[in-house]
Amino acid sequence: MATGPNAWIEDELAGCHFADERLGRRLSTLLDQISGAMGDSIPLACQDWANTKAAYRFFANDRVSEADILAGHFDATRQRVAATTGPLLVIQDTTEFSFQREHPEKIGQTVRVNSGQDQEGRFRMHTVCGLLMHASLAVTTEGLPLGLGAVKFWTRTKFKGTAALKRKINPTRVPIEQKESVRWLENLRRTTERFGDPARCIHVGDRESDIYELFCLAQELGTHFLVRTCVDRLALGGDTTVDAVMDEVAVQGVHAVTVRDGQGRVGTAEVELTYRSLRILPPIGKQKRYPALTLTVLHAQEREAPVDRPRIDWKLLTDLPVLTQEAAIEKLRWYAVRWKIEVFHKILKSGCKAEEARLRSADRLVKLIAVYCLVSWRVFWMTMINRSAPDVDAGIVFTEREQQILDFLVPNKAPSLPGSNTLGIYLTKVAKLGGYLARGSDPPPGNMVMWRGMSRLIDIVLGSEIAPQLVGN
Repeated sequence: MATGPNAWIEDELAGCHFADERLGRRLSTLLDQISGAMGDSIPLACQDWANTKAAYRFFANDRVSEADILAGHFDATRQRVAATTGPLLVIQDTTEFSFQREHPEKIGQTVRVNSGQDQEGRFRMHTVCGLLMHASLAVTTEGLPLGLGAVKFWTRTKFKGTAALKRKINPTRVPIEQKESVRWLENLRRTTERFGDPARCIHVGDRESDIYELFCLAQELGTHFLVRTCVDRLALGGDTTVDAVMDEVAVQGVHAVTVRDGQGRVGTAEVELTYRSLRILPPIGKQKRYPALTLTVLHAQEREAPVDRPRIDWKLLTDLPVLTQEAAIEKLRWYAVRWKIEVFHKILKSGCKAEEARLRSADRLVKLIAVYCLVSWRVFWMTMINRSAPDVDAGIVFTEREQQILDFLVPNKAPSLPGSNTLGIYLTKVAKLGGYLARGSDPPPGNMVMWRGMSRLIDIVLGSEIAPQLVGN
């Protein structure tokens, strides 16, 4: 494994195989530039016209695709997955990137929204220009992001007319291949095949992933799922529903969870747990194509609705057995880890500022966002490994020179002892470069201070390498 703030690029691109080696070198240079100036424009990251023009040519090159850019990262993710043990959570979710363009047709659309009323009182509809991205993030049960396993980009132009079709006939009779929701099945299949250990993977999704075809595909591939439901499905012999059956199940345990109110204040709430294994039937329009499945329904509900926030009411569905309260709490914790992919999306938009990109066509923006995905994952990984494995040797990330610079810039309060050069110590020093105060009551450093600190460290290391040449040494 390579070391140093930007040496990780070598590991992430090792699995990339461009027909032209120059494209691989250009991608490596781009990652180096963008990670060192995260959130800045391409010209600012590239520093001069020659490098900026080379970046624009790379994104405009028809021989480069987002799959080419992410291939090495997918391979590196597979290796990190293989190096870990225990259950692997594969979290799926979709996010939208919106752009302001003079020619929005070159990018595509995400949604049509109400823009208010005109002078005659008629409602105006506005088409939002943008792209959608559906990603699968591999995460340990402790919350450490190992990397992306699959990514799909598209615009709603591709599915134009689907909504009208579903208004004319029963949506359950529209083939899954003609719906946007097929993305959930495609990513499940790709990640399962890529990671090579189906029984270990638990695919986690929100209510959008409550798709019967997904349940059947998981069973076919020998993998598992944990999703939040939004459909009251037929159960048992078909003469009742899941909700009706679960209403008859007695409370089997109470669990305290940490929550935040609308003001961000942290508190504790108690949820009642009910769980049961049920025979669940496919929708009526799909019963000739798909079999009934025996799944576990887990319901976690707050006793009373609080006044300062929404009531906790999670209805989860999984093919994993839940026979005890401990197993039920474990599944709740696994589903709570789903929030990690929301954090990843926030880094993409707030850290990399993907929606401020000025490239003018969808294919170029997709390639740029693919590059941003690598940078965002790296920042997220460094933030979380500081919490999950702070005691490992700092050498897995930082070179000896970088450690010396950090020791000089952020001295230890007490003399360091042998073997005290842990990763957590040096990542905290990086966070301090980014504005982290490290007071006793402060939470662990977050993603924003980590990428600011890394950007500063990269500049300082570069300056230390140039300085001897300037003074004639």
